[in-house]
Amino acid sequence: MNIEYLDYFCKVAIAGSISKAAKESHISQSALSQQILKLEEILGTRLLERSNKGVELTDKGIIAFKYADNIIRTYSAMLKELKLADENERNIKIEACWSIATYSLPCVMYEIKNQFGNYSYELNPNESDLIEQNVLNNICDIGVIYNKPKGLNLSYYKIGKDRIVLVAPKNYEIEDEIDFEELVKHPFILLNDKLHVIDSINEKLNIIGLKIEDLNILYNSDSAESVKSSVLNGFGIGFLPYTSIKKELYNEQLKEINIRDYSIEYDMYLIYNNNIKGNEVLYNFIEYFKKIAKKSLC
Repeated sequence: MNIEYLDYFCKVAIAGSISKAAKESHISQSALSQQILKLEEILGTRLLERSNKGVELTDKGIIAFKYADNIIRTYSAMLKELKLADENERNIKIEACWSIATYSLPCVMYEIKNQFGNYSYELNPNESDLIEQNVLNNICDIGVIYNKPKGLNLSYYKIGKDRIVLVAPKNYEIEDEIDFEELVKHPFILLNDKLHVIDSINEKLNIIGLKIEDLNILYNSDSAESVKSSVLNGFGIGFLPYTSIKKELYNEQLKEINIRDYSIEYDMYLIYNNNIKGNEVLYNFIEYFKKIAKKSLC
């Protein structure tokens, strides 16, 4: 038996009118009448007395209503409990650019776990373009990237800023502020991590009549940790996301070198699919993420 037959029967019995119940249920009166007739056919008895004034339950209709009401309530309770079970088992998958996933989001995740302790979480690093594709294809639930997304079907929300800074070992012989052309005097470990750092450096070099090959580049790497390790070991200087070296700056293992008339800054954006409103669990999670991320980034 279709559970809707019982549900519509209860609504008609409570309303005392097929037309009123049909209006409240947003279906046609004839369609609702057919549902009631099918239920009466299945049960083999007449449940309603119809008249110009509306409908009344027959004696057997009163019995049917008592049990049907209990069945509907039990069914609704089952659906609610199943939904809660789904929420308790919900696994939220998050992807973020490497430096964000490693250095900026752990504090956010700590706050989120306190609020949504019944969820499990996966936080994985990835490249911005791949993160966008994975969010669009529902491979991950949300992403955090530098700069606004390219995908038209993605929503985005600014949660913070990061910047690329030039760093050197604490005792390295270099002024605290230099002109850009002075970079050629120092051994250089070059970061190439899809943040277009090389493009920005090259553009500035071209303005002053130099090119990337004029730098004394020991090597380039797409790993911020590799660049940081080399700088810490005194092999040279390098550009790194501020979030990845602020601990070393605070502990005075590294020092930041300002470059006159030059800076690289990036906005950090939470990105997610446009159609999340149909997913109450994910919608509530994202709304809380927006609220907490701006003040909880590490």
